[in-house]
Parts: sequence; structure tokens; C-alpha cells
Amino acid sequence: MKRIIIICLLASLASCAVHTARITEALDPLTGVTVTRSQVPLIFYRDNSGVAAHARSLVHMGPLEVNEMGEYHYYLWLGIWNTLQEAAPGTSRDGFDSIVIYADGEPLPLDIKGWSAEAIGASGPTYIRPVSSSTDAYYEVTVDHLRLIAAATSIRIHTTGNRSHSYELWNEQKSAKASLLAFLKHSVY
Repeated sequence: MKRIIIICLLASLASCAVHTARITEALDPLTGVTVTRSQVPLIFYRDNSGVAAHARSLVHMGPLEVNEMGEYHYYLWLGIWNTLQEAAPGTSRDGFDSIVIYADGEPLPLDIKGWSAEAIGASGPTYIRPVSSSTDAYYEVTVDHLRLIAAATSIRIHTTGNRSHSYELWNEQKSAKASLLAFLKHSVY
């Protein structure tokens, strides 16, 4: 009987370790909010081969939970960059003031909350930038939005404005999807 109890305990501990390894939770030392995020963001791309061979625009997308003394807010972080040097800084922001995420064809229109972590109450970056020249963008979402994205087999980001573009999900990204599911499991009580 002792062996069975020990085995069950070890299995429980192992499942907890796997769950927490997919998310990060940190207290912001300056603002006092707790920021929870997934470890592995989803990656989207747009082929720019008309500009140069192997040229791509990329978007990394990850969920965030900001807990301010028991008041929870949810966001999507986007790390926007491309493989070419832009002529003018800030052109990577074009069209990202509002976006539409299509999760299995279901449109989720989102407006920008801000271009820095300060817009969501954090004092510094919430995700590690994919490259130093990338642009951060934050969009407020609901847990239901995040559930819809996590359950979708087809996800696409569409920018708006004069230069609207569509970004497709890069391959399967099993690790990123598992990280998103772990985030949801942690964030929803």
C-alpha cells in the first residue's frame, strides 16, 4: 500500500512540474502586479519573397495574465519583426493598431492596448523579444478568446489599415500549443 501511495505522489509531483515548466509567473518589482505568461509563444509568418529571397515578416504571439491585487486582466503580446532591415523605424507597426485573429474562421477583432509593457501595468518586457529590433504590441482579450485560439486547428492574424497583411501559423508548434493550454489551465480557476 505504501508503494502505491508513493507512486501516486511522485506522479502528482511530476505532473505539477510539467505544468509549471510551460508557464512563468513573476511579481513585477516596480508596479506590484503579478504577470503570468506561457513559456513558448506561437509563431506566425508572411512570405515577402517578392522583396528578397527568403524574406519574411514574423509575429510571435503569447498570452498574458496580469493580476493587480486580485483584479485579473488578460492580454495577447505580439513580437513583430522581419528578416529585412526596415527603411524607417516603426514601419513594423503599420497595420497593427487593430488586428483580427481568425481561429478556425471565427474572427476576433482586437484593438491595440499599447506598444509597451507599461500599457498593461508592467514595468518591463513580459516576453523575451525574438530579435532586438522587434516591436512589442499588447491587445486586451478575454479568457474565452484565449480558449478559442487554443482549441483552433487553424489560426491566422490579419492586420488592418492601408497595408493590411495576413500572417499564417508556422507549422504545427505542438510545444507552443501545449504551453498555451497550460497557461489556460493555470489561469482559469
